[in-house]
Amino acid sequence: MSAIQLYASQRRWKADTAKFKAAMFARQIGKTFSSALEIVDDCLDAEVNGSRRRWVILSRGERQAKEAINEGIKVHLSAYQAAFDAYEVSWAGTTENALEVRLPNGSKITAVPANPDTARGFTASVLLDEFAFHPDSRKIWGALFPVVSRGDLKLRVISTPNGKGNKFYEIMTAGGIEDELRANGLAHSGVWNLYFCDIARAVAEGLDRDIEMLKAGLNDDDLWEQEFELKWLDEASAWLDYELINAAEHDRAGIPEHYAGGPCYAGIDIGRRRDLFVIWVDEMMGDVAWCREVIARRRISFREQDTLVDEVMSRYRIARLCADQTGMGEKPVEDWQRKYGEYMVEGVLFTGPTKLHLATVGKQSFEDRRSRIPMGDRDLRSDLHSLRKMTTAAGNVRFDADRSENGHADRAWAKFLAVHAAEQPYQPYDYHAATVASLRRERRGRLSAADEEFDDAVHSIHATAGFGRRGGIF
Repeated sequence: MSAIQLYASQRRWKADTAKFKAAMFARQIGKTFSSALEIVDDCLDAEVNGSRRRWVILSRGERQAKEAINEGIKVHLSAYQAAFDAYEVSWAGTTENALEVRLPNGSKITAVPANPDTARGFTASVLLDEFAFHPDSRKIWGALFPVVSRGDLKLRVISTPNGKGNKFYEIMTAGGIEDELRANGLAHSGVWNLYFCDIARAVAEGLDRDIEMLKAGLNDDDLWEQEFELKWLDEASAWLDYELINAAEHDRAGIPEHYAGGPCYAGIDIGRRRDLFVIWVDEMMGDVAWCREVIARRRISFREQDTLVDEVMSRYRIARLCADQTGMGEKPVEDWQRKYGEYMVEGVLFTGPTKLHLATVGKQSFEDRRSRIPMGDRDLRSDLHSLRKMTTAAGNVRFDADRSENGHADRAWAKFLAVHAAEQPYQPYDYHAATVASLRRERRGRLSAADEEFDDAVHSIHATAGFGRRGGIF
């Protein structure tokens, strides 16, 4: 008996024992959970027959790998009342830690963050979880596929869409069968059995979700179309496409507790009513900017803005802060400059050329893999992807984004301001204590013979009076 009750699309997906299959399933309908059930069933069948199975789950990050084991594999094994041991192990040849479940007869299920290094060097059936979001998906594919294609090993690929610039898009659209796939929920292309289940199909098959309430709560048309209706968004005009965003994501970024005490650079996009007030803090680790914190607030007072800035200044070693000085930003920037110094705080006027420079250096940091941003933050991903480059009839370049409850690309501009702040490298400084004797020696080197005689006399008087012992200039 199955550990969970499945609806029709999930039952078809789980029952298919083909060597290669891939599924495009919407968010919140249990694609990882049901895929974990197939893995558990395969391992338990092998255990009963006196053999063993080896499965590897490649997830987009450490947190997702842990969820696949703790909230998928372990749950199903416990429901079956199956004996197992769970360990944290090091992954051979990498610095990655993996979670592993071992069954009594030797079957193993391991979950590890995906990258080209973790995708090579093992012999196992594989589940690529949220494959469209994996950084370097093509390199992972190149390292993995030759191994899995041998013998009786199986390959499972599941994800929601994430733009068109990744290997998952190629798998799901190969052979021009997308219309058939969307209409029937399944199709065959080459060696692949393909599956499709958007939120509407899942609800029709029994999933307990209120679609209208879910859509209203998300309040983002692009996210809704991509993650619930499973549409491929047009990447042509996006300044930061999803491939760049994916490559910058790291599950240790965006966590203040990981601050290592190094110099930080901050960007502030100032909003008061319609737009967000955003502070972005990057810590430089070598030449890589690690996001330590993103603070986003709506409709807060200027006093509350000042308090947030004060807290950031006390929490991090801010080497430079760049803030949007346009419009309502004039007074806050002036206040911060007065408090922290004009060399510490730079006001930036958002003119056309300035925004082009900010967007260009910001994008360059993503392209050069010199930025690490929080992983899986929907609002942040949407904000970064919403920025569009447009050319006017007069040939001028401008940047724009749709305004929504999520913001107006405010997080993106705060990030770009932080990148701009780091353009002026941090200069460490040092000092040494100056003694009375050293000051006298330096001064006497500039005196004539007559002046030296006068200086000696004055110094004798001051020393007698005790001034020299209190740090007098002689």
